[in-house]
Amino acid sequence: MWVHRKFVGFSKVRIICLIIAVLLLSGCSDQWGWYVVNPSTESGRDNLYFLLSGFYYTILLSLTAISISIITGLLIALLGLSDNKFLRTVNRTYVEIVRSVPVLVLILWVYYGLPQLADIQINVFWAGVLALALSDSAFEAEIFRAGVQSVNKGQYEAAKSVGLSYLDTMRYVILPQAVRRILPALGNQLVYMLKMSSLVSVIGMPELTRKANELVVVEYRSLEIYTILVLEYLVLILIVSSAVRWLERRWKN
Repeated sequence: MWVHRKFVGFSKVRIICLIIAVLLLSGCSDQWGWYVVNPSTESGRDNLYFLLSGFYYTILLSLTAISISIITGLLIALLGLSDNKFLRTVNRTYVEIVRSVPVLVLILWVYYGLPQLADIQINVFWAGVLALALSDSAFEAEIFRAGVQSVNKGQYEAAKSVGLSYLDTMRYVILPQAVRRILPALGNQLVYMLKMSSLVSVIGMPELTRKANELVVVEYRSLEIYTILVLEYLVLILIVSSAVRWLERRWKN
């Protein structure tokens, strides 16, 4: 197993190196303008720094949104696990409605529509966080519901026999077991959140995609700049995926 994981990790490194090598070789063509991101020139370094500066908001936006969506999703999931029919109806209604709305549409509605509806002021960062968290919370609710339902019912009976309340049972007995089982799914949602954060660029959020769009307008080299953008997301997603797998192995021990 250790050899297999090492081989997979090595293969990913080789793939990234191969992509970079192909891009550098392609830069020899007259049709490619890699000078815009050439680290050996001052302008190239400035452009690269400008592109890389988008990492801060991409990561901050994604982590904030995923944290809120996990908490919201857990609360919605608990409603669906209730014996109360009304609460289960609330759960199903929320999940079906939120999952039916495209993320981009939700971002636009939150940023342009919510201030008029609720008479509030909201900046691009919190509009993006709210929209992404709201959209993801429906998926998180289903993940938590499936995870909790996968725990053996005997665990509930054992907790009840020692006098634990419903909340204590969930907190100390059921959720720790459920989280271990749904960790891969939660990791996938974090990757999904990182990718969906690019949509917040439409309302002016200065994350990776927005930075690339702004630089394209200035340099008129869309192929080269968007290629760097692809590599940025590739490296970020690979790092996050590796961290999630490490956490899975850690929790299994």
